[in-house]
Amino acid sequence: MTAPVRVLLADDQELLRLSLATVLGADPRVEVVGTVGDGRAAVDAVLREHVDVVLMDVRMPVLDGIAATAQVVRLRPRTRVLALTTFDLDELVLAALRAGASGYLTKDARPETLVEAICDVAAGSAALAPTVAASLVEHVRRVPAPRPDAVARLSPREREVFDLIAAGRSNGEIGAALHLTQNTVKTHVRAVLTKLDLRDRVHAVIYAYENGLAGPAHPAG
Repeated sequence: MTAPVRVLLADDQELLRLSLATVLGADPRVEVVGTVGDGRAAVDAVLREHVDVVLMDVRMPVLDGIAATAQVVRLRPRTRVLALTTFDLDELVLAALRAGASGYLTKDARPETLVEAICDVAAGSAALAPTVAASLVEHVRRVPAPRPDAVARLSPREREVFDLIAAGRSNGEIGAALHLTQNTVKTHVRAVLTKLDLRDRVHAVIYAYENGLAGPAHPAG
């Protein structure tokens, strides 16, 4: 049986922490290893405990969620962070994504959505649905910079996969578009993230739009 995902809850609202702990504690796929009320305590807990995923409120005292996310990612690269916010994709969440968060959730997310996102992130995916990707793109779109040299290291097929990731496509959709098996898609996705030194798919989307690399994908038939 697969071990449950070890989760740390970081939010300055005690009632919300208790509510989240109750919801997550009812699911055998998740184990809540601690709850904290500020960003500094979150970083300390990650250093002290084995934590797979941190649910990190972006607005907290002592050390805000953005700075705490950056420290967690730097000090414990294998620990994933899901940003928590009251509002859908506000500027602070975007900052948390840039700091290294692997996705975000609104605080009114349904319990099953919350658990699925935690499991996905723990498995190395990102909590970023295609509909969310479109909103994220609008927030990170800016004057395109010159194409980074790193992209030249991608093979033609990897570049097609990268373009589809940037468009918010799932592995299943990428496989259908390029006529590839799921395992082959996963292999290409891992290669793209490794060659571009990106943490996960969320950061591939940000990277593509901040560097003027996103546009209509034209997969080979």
